[in-house]
Amino acid sequence: MITIRKERPPDIAAREALLDQAFGDTRCRKTSQRLRDGRLPAEGLSLIAADGERVVGTARLWNVACGGKPILLLGPVAVAADCRNRGIGAALVRKAVNEARRRGHDAVILVGDAPYYSRFGFAAEKAANIKLPGPYEQHRLLALEIVLDALMGASGLVRARGRTAQKPQARAA
Repeated sequence: MITIRKERPPDIAAREALLDQAFGDTRCRKTSQRLRDGRLPAEGLSLIAADGERVVGTARLWNVACGGKPILLLGPVAVAADCRNRGIGAALVRKAVNEARRRGHDAVILVGDAPYYSRFGFAAEKAANIKLPGPYEQHRLLALEIVLDALMGASGLVRARGRTAQKPQARAA
């Protein structure tokens, strides 16, 4: 049975292996990754799909801003190859959006396929005035307003914000 829950420290290695499997070598070079580098996910918005103890899916939300408006960046969303086409990715997206709503966030953006994400309310039109800091395909930049007109006036470059990751301390020689 698949359960969706908040990520825990023991899940990290399995999550990273899953992301490597799903996206390959290029995942760390994507423009959206630049917004995640050196940051922690938004508080409480790092989700795992688990089949027993096995991590089979992941979705995380990150604090960003555009035009002074705080928004969330969803991604990456991934499901283990042998577990795809079972609704796990959709369940992760729904849970992520619902949890963002519950925590008082107003809008979510992502880079993804409109035919997949439109069923959750994401649309390119809502992100038309938003730009990412690097190469991407504008038609794949999608947005969802959790609160009506939350992105009105949001334009320009998306910037990272939120909690920074602690860098490991160097060991004394």
